[in-house]
Amino acid sequence: MVPQLEDQQEKLTESEKKLRAKIEAFRTKKEVIKAQYSAAEAQVRISEAATGVGEQMADVGLAMQRAVDKTENMKARADAVSELEAAGTFEDISQLGSGEDDIDRQLKQLSSQPEVDDELAKMKGELGQGGAGEAPQIASGGDAGDAAQPSESAQPSESGQA
Repeated sequence: MVPQLEDQQEKLTESEKKLRAKIEAFRTKKEVIKAQYSAAEAQVRISEAATGVGEQMADVGLAMQRAVDKTENMKARADAVSELEAAGTFEDISQLGSGEDDIDRQLKQLSSQPEVDDELAKMKGELGQGGAGEAPQIASGGDAGDAAQPSESAQPSESGQA
C-alpha cells in the first residue's frame, strides 16, 4: 500500500506543479492585458488632446454650435420683422385706437361716406331722364331693383339680419 500512496503523492505533486504553472501563465497574461489596456487608454487620451476631440471639447463644440444656431435664428427673426415693417404691416401702436385693423377702417370709411349714396341717387335720376327704352332694362335687372329700394334692404328683417 505504501507504493500506491507514493505513486499517488507523486501524481498530486505533478498536478500541483502543472496547476502552479497555469496560474503563473494566467497571472502573466493578465498583467500583459492590463499593460496593453493602459497603453491603449493613454494613446486615446493623447490623440484626443492633440485633435481636440475629447469629451470636454465635444461639449464646448456643441455649446458653440447652439450659440451659432441661436444667433442665426435671431437674425432671421430680425430680418422677418424688418420686412413686415417695410411692407407696412406694423403701424404705430398709438394709431390703433379701438383695435381695428386697416381693412376695418377702410370699410367703415366707405360705408359712412354720404357721397356714395348721393352719387347713386344722382345716377338713378339721370337714368330715369335719359330715355324711355333704357329705364325698363335697368328696372328689370335684379341688382337695380334692389338698389332702387335702399330703405327696405337697410332695415333689419324679422330674423335680425340686414
